[in-house]
Amino acid sequence: MASPESIPVKALFAPPSRSSTSISPDGSKIAYLAPWQNRMNLWIEDVDPPGRPRRVTAEDRGLLSYHWTGDSRWLLYTRDQGGDENRHVYRVDVENPDSAAVNLTPFPGARITDLVLPAAHPDKAVFCANIRDLAQFDLIEVDIASGELRTLATNTEGTATGFIYSSAGDPFATELTAEGDVRLSRWNEATRTSHPVALFDGADYPVGVYPMQATADGAAVLVGSSRGSDRLRLVLLDPATGEEREIDSHPTYDLDTRANAFPRLPSPLILSRGTGELIGVRYLGDRQVIRPLDPHFAEVLPHLQVLSDGDPADISSDIEGRRWVVSFVHDRDPGATYLYDHATGDSRLLFRPWEHLDPRQLAPMKPVSIASRDGLRLPSYLTLPIGTRPRRLPLVLLVHGGPWTRDSWGFNPAVQLFANRGYAVLQVNFRGSTGFGKKFTQAGVGELAAKMHDDLIDGVNWAVARGYADPDRVAIMGASYGGYAALVGITFTPDVFAAAVDIVGISDLANFMRSQPAFARPALASNWYRFVGDPAIPEQEADMLARSPISKVDDVRTPLLVAQGANDSRVVRGESDSMVEALRRRGGAVEYMLMADEGHAIENSENLIALSEAVERFFDEHLRGGGLDGTPRSTDPSHAGVTR
Repeated sequence: MASPESIPVKALFAPPSRSSTSISPDGSKIAYLAPWQNRMNLWIEDVDPPGRPRRVTAEDRGLLSYHWTGDSRWLLYTRDQGGDENRHVYRVDVENPDSAAVNLTPFPGARITDLVLPAAHPDKAVFCANIRDLAQFDLIEVDIASGELRTLATNTEGTATGFIYSSAGDPFATELTAEGDVRLSRWNEATRTSHPVALFDGADYPVGVYPMQATADGAAVLVGSSRGSDRLRLVLLDPATGEEREIDSHPTYDLDTRANAFPRLPSPLILSRGTGELIGVRYLGDRQVIRPLDPHFAEVLPHLQVLSDGDPADISSDIEGRRWVVSFVHDRDPGATYLYDHATGDSRLLFRPWEHLDPRQLAPMKPVSIASRDGLRLPSYLTLPIGTRPRRLPLVLLVHGGPWTRDSWGFNPAVQLFANRGYAVLQVNFRGSTGFGKKFTQAGVGELAAKMHDDLIDGVNWAVARGYADPDRVAIMGASYGGYAALVGITFTPDVFAAAVDIVGISDLANFMRSQPAFARPALASNWYRFVGDPAIPEQEADMLARSPISKVDDVRTPLLVAQGANDSRVVRGESDSMVEALRRRGGAVEYMLMADEGHAIENSENLIALSEAVERFFDEHLRGGGLDGTPRSTDPSHAGVTR
C-alpha cells in the first residue's frame, strides 16, 4: 500500500462532529454531544422522522457526559470550572430548549460524584457531594423537577468515603480502614452510624472496589470481586451475611473496569433502562467481550454487534427495549453510531464522528505479548505506519497514566498522529496495570522506577530486537503517571531515549502525595502508600526521593517537553515547575507549555491541538535530526490559554 497522506493535527484532535449518543426513555428522541463555539455541548433531535438538531446547552467548557432522566423531558449533566474537578449537576428542559440550564448544586467548592438515576424513582437523582463540608461527602437526593435537595446520609464523623444508594431504604457506605482496606457497611441515617457488611483487602483494590452498586430492588450489592481468585468477576453480596455468590465470570478476562478511572467510558454493568436490572456484563482482554444475562438482551446483542467489527461502547434503549442506540470502539473507524429497531429488525447509521478521517489512511493497532526480563507476560499494543517497511523506524513509547489502569484497543489520536508521521508506537501494560489479574497489579508494589520501568525498557528492547525500532531514535511520552515514567526514563535510563514528553507528570513523589486534594487523600492508603510509601515516615520518604526524577536531574541529557495544566489539583503545577527550573539552571534542553485554563486532563481542543503540534515538531526535530542547544525555544505564546 502507498504511504498515506499527511493528516493535519487539527483533523485528529478537533472535537468529533458528534459523540455520546443515547436514546430517550420514550424512544422519541436522541441526545448527543456536538461542538458549539468549539466546545462540546448537548443537542437533541427527533428519531422518527429525523428532526432538525436543537442545541440545549451553551457551555464554555466542553461537556464530557450527560444523562437522560426517567422523564424524557429532563437531561442532567455535570461540569467543572477550568479543570478544578469541582463538578456541579445541571438540569436541561428538553421541552424548552431555549431556556438556560439550571445548576442544581450551586454551592462554591462543591464536588459531585457518583451520580445515579434510580429506575425505581424516575423523578429523582442521587449523588455524593461535599456541600455541607468540603472534606466530607454526604449522600444527596434531588427532585429533578423542583430542584429540592434532601440528605439521605450525613457523614458527620467523616468515616465514609462514599455511599451507594439503595432503593430499598438505608444506603450502603464505603469506608477505608487505617490499613487501606475497604469496608462496606449499611448506613443508619437516624443514628448516623454504620453496620459492617463485608471487608475487602485493599491490596487487591488499589483504586477501590469496582463495580459496587446496589441491585435494582436494593436488597443486595453487585460487586467486582477477586476474593479467592486472581480474576475480577461479578458477585452478588448478601448484606445480611456478607457472603458472595458469583453472578458471572470470564475464564481468562477481568471485568472491564476502565470506567473507574475514566467515568466517560461505559460501565462493565449493562442495565435495563426500564427496570434497572442487570442484563449484561463487559470483560476486557485484547478486545472486549460482552456476556448477556437477560433473554431479551441476548436476542438484541447479536443484531448490535453485526453493525460494526469494533467493540460496542455506549448502549442505550427505550424503556420497552425496542429501540437501541449503540456506538463502537474501533482503532480506525471510531465512534460509528447506529439506531436499531428490534421490532422491525431495521437499523441505520446515525453518524460517524470523524467522517473526514479515512479508515484506510489510519494504522491498525495490533495486540502483542512481550516477555519481561523476569518472565512476566506484558500485554501490549503495537501500531506501525502503513505504506512503509517496518524496519528500524523511530519509535514512540507511549505510557498510560494511573498507574492503576491499562491501555486497550481502540482509536487514539496521538497514536494515529505518530503512525501517520512514520513512527512506530508501542504501548506496554507494565506490571502494576489493572485488568490482567490482581497478581499482575500487585507485582508493581515497591517497583516504581524499578521493575515497572524495566518493563518499559524491555518493551523497547523487544521492538529493537524484532527490527521495528531504531535504538538511536526512541522517544518516551505519557501523562500523569505516564509523565512520571517519561521523567524516570530520562533520569534513570538516560541513554535509552532521544526525546521525552512529560504531560502533568510527577517529579517528586513525596510532594505529590502531600499536595493531594482533600477528596483524594483517603484513597492514598490503598494505592500510593501501599505501592510507594508514606511520606510521613522518614525512611519511606527517603526511598520516595530516590525514586523521584527530581533527585536525578544532573543525569538528564535528553531533550524534554513538559506540558502542565495550571489548575491541576492532582499533580499540581509545582511538580512541573520544579523539574523545569532545575533543568534550566543546569542548561538542560527543556521546553515548557503551561495551559492556564486546564486541570489534570487537557480537554479544550485548542490546547490539545497546540500541544500536539508542539509534540509533532519536537519529535520531528529530535528523532529525525537537529536538536536543542540548551536554550528554551522561542515560540509564539499568544495562543489562548497556553504560555511557554
